[in-house]
Parts: sequence; structure tokens; C-alpha cells
Amino acid sequence: MKVALVSDCYPPRLGGIETQVHGLARALCDVGHEVEVLTITPGEDTSESVVVHRLGMERELPGGLLVNPRARRSLRKVLQRNDFDVVHAHLGVVSPFAMDGVGVALRLGVPVAATWHSVTGRSEALVRALGYVGRWARRGAALSAVSRVAAAPLQRVADAPVTIVPNGIDTSFWSAGVGPPGRTIAGAGEFRVVSAMRLAARKRPQQLVDMVARARDTSGVDIRLTIAGDGPLRGRLDGRRPPWCTLPGRLSPMALRELYRESDMYAAPTVLEAFGIAAAEARACGLPVLTREESAVADLVEHECTGLVVRDDAEFVAALGRVGADPALRERLSRCSRESTHELGWSDVLQIVLGEYDRARSAAG
Repeated sequence: MKVALVSDCYPPRLGGIETQVHGLARALCDVGHEVEVLTITPGEDTSESVVVHRLGMERELPGGLLVNPRARRSLRKVLQRNDFDVVHAHLGVVSPFAMDGVGVALRLGVPVAATWHSVTGRSEALVRALGYVGRWARRGAALSAVSRVAAAPLQRVADAPVTIVPNGIDTSFWSAGVGPPGRTIAGAGEFRVVSAMRLAARKRPQQLVDMVARARDTSGVDIRLTIAGDGPLRGRLDGRRPPWCTLPGRLSPMALRELYRESDMYAAPTVLEAFGIAAAEARACGLPVLTREESAVADLVEHECTGLVVRDDAEFVAALGRVGADPALRERLSRCSRESTHELGWSDVLQIVLGEYDRARSAAG
């Protein structure tokens, strides 16, 4: 099968959509499909198996803005001169290029699969008013999203099925050597909590620091917090950082895996989270996860087994204190998380993606 992956964002940019589109391209090539990527992200290409059409400007605009009004014409030319079996568009909160890709492909009669990697909940009324999601569905596009949280508003505005296509991770890497924690749980002393995120307001890193501070005060447990990652709030967080909080910056996958193995629990404070790749990787490492029920991360957690799912920040604080003060609970959650199965490997995700391609081709046929 010849597949066109259309995405505004692609490496060398670093982020969730970029990582997923690149990973999907490699996974499709590994099983014998022909893949070409269409993007407006500038940069050099190092992959020999994937053709990348960079249709944007030579450099990003200030603030990392990806815009090129002329890209639509170039996109049409690539789709016209290549006999693609399916176009797979990957959409975020703002994805003008990928949206153009869907429209152009449908007009050319090419089967389309469209996957949302973000939560459109707050803009649901606007999306409904614009009407493009419903029009795509009526014209045969196979709609999908990376989680139930991301899919729900799309299903309401499109009045059409929206498949769950979860993000894929390299489970063989993250689960390699999974066993008991890297240190012994010996009493209600030091409790190591870890998180990995972009240090931006939407991810709520400051709120996580504040919640750990309250949990320390109310429980009396020596909770140690490490937040791996970088972003616009790094300087502010570092300036206010208490001595029990560490900000190591963006870590390599190997360093992050080692950090997870030395920790007791992964904390996911974000509410508007469409999936939670970092939490999935932590789960694959055997680390129990604490999250809010509004977040898509809750789909990765079996409550009271592979982690805890809470309703609000007050319960988040109480859960931190509870787990920190109860070594037996900590050990039970850790053991259950290590022994649970994972269905987010690329081989599993790829089967769902190929099913979406078949659905798109049937609708177009």
C-alpha cells in the first residue's frame, strides 16, 4: 500500500504529533508499505526508508509558527502525481496544512483517514459552526482520535463514528528489564514522584509542584518530585523551585527510562490531555500512574491497580500523601503495574491504523 502521511509538524521538531507521525512512518515501512510524508516543517532528512516532502518555508517563523500560504498548491501537485492508496492526515489544535491535505485529497478522490491528536472540547462550538468535520465524514473520510477524550467532541459534531487510534510507543525499549523498583521500599520515608512534560501552562507543572507541597505538609512524608522536560515556564519554575523538587531538563529516552526505574510513582496533573505518551512510557516501565479522571491518561490506568484516578486537585493531593505514607500500597501498585500487559506497541497500533485505511478505502470505493 502506498500511504501519504500529512502533518504540519514533523521532526526535527520535537513533540507528540511529530514523534507519532515519524514512528508510524517507520512502522508502516517495516511491514512493507511505501510511505511518503508531506509537511511544512523545515529541516534535514536522515531516514532512507521514508520520502519527506517539505513544503513549508526554509525556516520557522518567530515562535515556531508553521505557515505557508503557497503550500496548498504544492500539496496538490504531490498528491496528483503520486498514486497514493490512502492519505492519512494528522491534526492538532491548529493544523491548516493537514486540513488542506484532507480537502485536497477528498476532491481528488483519494481515500482519507484523519486522526486528531488533541482535545477540541473548548472549541467544540466553533468546530460545529465551521462544519468541516461533518463534511469530511459525509464525503467518506474515516475519522479517528487518539483517545476517548479526544474522540467524544468530534463524534458529537460529525454525527459519525470516530475510531480510537492510540499513540504507539516502543514497548520493547521501555519495558526492557522491568522488574522490582531500582531501590527497596522500606518504610514511609522518602517517596519519589516523577513527571515528564513540556513546561507550559497547559501541562500544569506549577500546579503539580504546589500539590506536592500540600501533600508534604498534610502527610508529613518526604515527597521528592522530579519534572523532566523543557519549555517556556522553565525559568520561572526554576526560580521558585523548593529544595525537594528537581528540574533536570529534557532527558534522553535512556536517561528518562532510568529515572522512571528509580521512582515510585508517575504524576500526570494535566487535565486537557489528549493521550499522554510520557505516562504510557512510564506505565511500560512498570511505574504506577496518578492522574485526573478528565484526562485521557485515565484510559491507561486501572484504578487501585496500575495507579490511581482522582476527580480533582484536592484528591490528587490526598492520593500523593496516601501512597507516600503506605509502603504496602506503594508495593502493591508497583507490582500490579509491572505485571500488567501493554497494548500500545507499534505492532498493535498498526493493526488499528490499517483497519482505518481499509475503512477509508471502502467509503471512497
